[in-house]
Amino acid sequence: MTSAPLPGAAPLPGAAPRSGAAPLSAARTLATAARVLRQLRHDPRTIALMLVVPCVMIALLRYVFDAHAATFDSIGASLLGIFPMITMFLVTSIATLRERTSGTLERLLAMPLGKADLIGGYALAFGLLAILQSAVATGLSVWVLGLDVIGSPWLLLLVAVLDALLGTALGLFVSAFAASEFQAVQFMPAVLMPQLLLCGLFTPRDTMHPALEALSDVLPMSYAVDGMNEVLHQPDITGDFLRDIVVVTGCAVLVLALGAATLRRRTA
Repeated sequence: MTSAPLPGAAPLPGAAPRSGAAPLSAARTLATAARVLRQLRHDPRTIALMLVVPCVMIALLRYVFDAHAATFDSIGASLLGIFPMITMFLVTSIATLRERTSGTLERLLAMPLGKADLIGGYALAFGLLAILQSAVATGLSVWVLGLDVIGSPWLLLLVAVLDALLGTALGLFVSAFAASEFQAVQFMPAVLMPQLLLCGLFTPRDTMHPALEALSDVLPMSYAVDGMNEVLHQPDITGDFLRDIVVVTGCAVLVLALGAATLRRRTA
């Protein structure tokens, strides 16, 4: 590994480009993702938070409405998008903050490793976990708890995965602005709770105050819930469904780009 030049010193001839200038490399991105997954493998509590807690919450909700199965059908699909987004936000923001405050990111950025490689590696690692989490939660809801879905369960899984990836992107982004794990958790009410209240889970968005309805129109969780409801009630892919997944995907990509722009920020 080539040592980083001293402050103020000219770079050595032929030295590898610094982090900001290094082009995107599939090998470096995969190596970063593998390192993150190895770390998570030794953290069973985090794995339980990602895989077990959403399933427990959905199962609990199912039996809360045991005498009113239609109620579970009406909100269960929406929660399939909300729970993965919340848990991935928490796990990603805390895990990334640990790397920032421990100096790991600063050491990595001193190497010929681009910011795109880093953010891509983190997104890939947590994205794989998001796919696993969404698959487990969707399978439990549809084939064990009896969630009645008119559309394809695979479309339900697609929206759940995109929602979890959005939560991952938001977690990567907000970790730049927290100085401790406690502060990272504090961002959840500020970032996710307004979206939870305005996404249409509790009441249709078109019945809200016009100002709140307009605000809900620019929040990605609203489109996550709308996408789930489209699958719940429509047998085929609709134009509204395509709009919803494009918006959620676009928001995730945008937030990932903003997260990459904050990688040099020091939080310790």
